[in-house]
Amino acid sequence: MYTFNKLMTASSFDAAIDRTRAALADQGFGVLTEIDVQKTMMTKLGEAMPRYTILGACNPKMAFEALRLEPRVGAMLPCNVIVRELENGAVEVSAIDPVASMSAIENEALKSVAGKVRDMLSDVIEKL
Repeated sequence: MYTFNKLMTASSFDAAIDRTRAALADQGFGVLTEIDVQKTMMTKLGEAMPRYTILGACNPKMAFEALRLEPRVGAMLPCNVIVRELENGAVEVSAIDPVASMSAIENEALKSVAGKVRDMLSDVIEKL
């Protein structure tokens, strides 16, 4: 599996975004980017879809350590967290597993950093 997931059946989409931002902040992450995928698909393609937001989350300390170990790892940053509306009205929150996403990089020290970030993101999803 390449993401950690949480189904939020008793939460509105907007409340799920707020809770996710708060949980990320509790683990030292800031949100650098927010992409409204639903709006983008409607604007660019004229295609409707359920609400879907990508939050580009970054823990500066962990990002700095990763970049120090592997300068090109920035191509894989920030860590994406998605909040998406399901057809049944529930909301699912998913966070990337950085260990899975960085598995192609052969750098043991970086894998250790990815493991720490993995634990942090797993905690974020678990606490929602």
